[in-house]
Amino acid sequence: MSDQLKVANFLQRNDGESIAYHHTPGKGPGVMFLTGFKSDMQGGKALALEAHCVSMGYAFTRFDYFGHGESSGAFDDGTIGRWANDTGIILDKICEGPQVLVGSSMGGWIMLLTALRQPEKVCGLVGIAAAPDFTHDLIPERLTPEQSDDLESQGYCDIPNCYDDQEPYRIWKRFLDEGNQHLLLTDDIKLDVPVRLIQGMLDEDVPWKTAHSIMDRLTSDDVEVQFVKSGDHRLSEPQDIDRLLRTVEALLEQL
Repeated sequence: MSDQLKVANFLQRNDGESIAYHHTPGKGPGVMFLTGFKSDMQGGKALALEAHCVSMGYAFTRFDYFGHGESSGAFDDGTIGRWANDTGIILDKICEGPQVLVGSSMGGWIMLLTALRQPEKVCGLVGIAAAPDFTHDLIPERLTPEQSDDLESQGYCDIPNCYDDQEPYRIWKRFLDEGNQHLLLTDDIKLDVPVRLIQGMLDEDVPWKTAHSIMDRLTSDDVEVQFVKSGDHRLSEPQDIDRLLRTVEALLEQL
């Protein structure tokens, strides 16, 4: 039976909440996949990367943040800090030895926060349309005057969801305010591990210049950015998946 069809394991947090995860033991460094905003560990990139890493004998871990997928909690109660904390708990309790963190969109922000907090557990980073600071740099500037008014008057606003016309994203002011406590692009990002960033030039959610900003802020000398001329935000087409697998495999071989 393939891993994605197996029942998830659950790690109990001290606060009573549970984090759903799948972990396949193997050689190190292990690979850990961090999903994006309102995504889950059953996505195509996570499953393809899992199959590839396991085929090469590497340990692999994927999980759902609080309020996502099979984990407990309500999505609207989640925050960047909470989800970064979930990541750190999985890293400590489930993963063995140094890990390569692979972060998609918001997961790219969380992988950077995690590497800064637990540098001894992280030996490499791969960002896919990485979106650090999006609560400050991306969402507020795109709100209409009406949405901004809703945010102030009722504490939330709804914005279009390009992946689901029937279910808009609900953005809470408290979520934005909390996220702004974890900004990274305002100063040096003091990490000295290899970093690989993959960024679509047609990404309508995360500007390609964000990848440049991350590279400029990182203190590591080993940073590479791959710009994909026809790439969108999801970077989930077959050629995009192949690129991701090649990038992670090359980094594992380097390490």
